[in-house]
Amino acid sequence: MRRAQNIQRIAGVMMILASVGCGGRGAPKAALAVTKEPFGSVGGKPVSVYTLRNAKGMEVRVTDFGGIILSLKVPDRQGRPGDVVLGFDSLAPYQTNSPYFGALIGRYGNRIARGHFTLDGKTYTLATNNGANALHGGLKGFNKVVWDAQPFSEPTRRGLVLRYTSPDGEEGYPGTLKVQVTYTLTDDDELIFDYQATTDKATPVNLTQHSYFNLAGDGAGDILGHVVMVNASRYTPVDSTLIPTGELRSVAGTPFDFRQPTAIGARIEQPDPQLKFAGGYDHNFVLDRPAAVDTPTLAARVYEPGSGRVLEIRTTEPGMQFYSGNFLDGTLKGKGGVVYKHRYGFAMETQHYPDSPNQSSFPSTILQPGQEYRTRTIYAFSVQAK
Repeated sequence: MRRAQNIQRIAGVMMILASVGCGGRGAPKAALAVTKEPFGSVGGKPVSVYTLRNAKGMEVRVTDFGGIILSLKVPDRQGRPGDVVLGFDSLAPYQTNSPYFGALIGRYGNRIARGHFTLDGKTYTLATNNGANALHGGLKGFNKVVWDAQPFSEPTRRGLVLRYTSPDGEEGYPGTLKVQVTYTLTDDDELIFDYQATTDKATPVNLTQHSYFNLAGDGAGDILGHVVMVNASRYTPVDSTLIPTGELRSVAGTPFDFRQPTAIGARIEQPDPQLKFAGGYDHNFVLDRPAAVDTPTLAARVYEPGSGRVLEIRTTEPGMQFYSGNFLDGTLKGKGGVVYKHRYGFAMETQHYPDSPNQSSFPSTILQPGQEYRTRTIYAFSVQAK
C-alpha cells in the first residue's frame, strides 16, 4: 500500500512538471511546479492535496475536497515561515467536525433566514443547519464536494482552477449552477481568489472563502491582540439568531468602529447587545467602496505585533463578515494535536450581505441566465517592523 501511494505521489508530481514544460537552452526560466499528493477519498472519489509555492518561500496547500486551504505558510519579520491558518492533519475531520476551516463556501455564504426565500413568485425551502436558519450552503454545501482540479504554473504565479457543477435542486436551490474558482499564489505574496458562475435558472449565489487566521501562528493562542482596520462606516446589525434586521447602522461610537486600527480584544467584552447576540464579532460590515469601481479595493488590514505579519484584504464585494472565533470552545484538536480554544482564530469572509434573498433593500445576489457571476478577493501578506 505504501509503495503504491509513493508511486501515485511521484506520478502526480511528474504530471504537473510535464504540464509546465522543461524547455531547452535559451528557453524562459521554468515556473515553480505545483505538486500533488493523495489525501484519501470521499464517496469513492480520490481526494488530492496541491501545494503551491512562490519564489519568496510562501506556501499554500489546497485540497480538491471543498477547496479547503489546509495550510498557509507565511514568513514573519525575521523571515521564519509559519502556518497562519487553522485546520486538521487528515481528511476525516473536514467531513464530520469542521466549523468550515479553510473551506470554499457556496451556493450561499452566510445565513438565509428560516431556510427559505421567494424568487419569481415561488418559495424555495432549504435545509436549516444553523438553528432555524440555513448556513453556508446547507448540509452538503460546496465545502463537502470533490471539485475537478487543474493546476497551472507560470513564471511569476501558480495556482489551481477548481470546477463544480451544482445540479438543479441541490440543497433546495434552483438552477444548474456551473462554478469555477481559481486560487492563484503570486511572487508578490498575494493569494488571489477569482469566483465565476453561470446558471440556467435564476438563483441566489454568494461565494466566499472561510479560512480561520492566526497571524502569530496556528495554535499560538487567542487572536485578541491582532490589530484590525476595517474599511467600513456601517454594518448590518442582527437579531438573536444572527439574521440582519435590514438596517445599515453607523459604526461610530460602537464597538464595531474599526476605521482606525484597534485590537480585536479592545472592546469585545463591552455590554453591547450585538456582541451578546454573537458572543463577540460575527457581523457583516458594509465596505466603503468608490461608486462604480469593479476592481478590488481595500476591505481590511490585520497586523499581529509579535510576528510582524500583516494581512491586507482587497475585494470587489460590497461586504465582509468579521468573525472572532466565538464558537471555538476547546473541543476540536487541530494540526499537530493543538486544541483550538475560544477565539484562537478569526475569519474575514468577503461577500454580499447575509439573507439578501429576503432583504429587498440589500444588493441583489440573484444570478440570472445569461449573466456571469464574477468576483475577486486578494489576500496580500507582508511584514511590519515593530
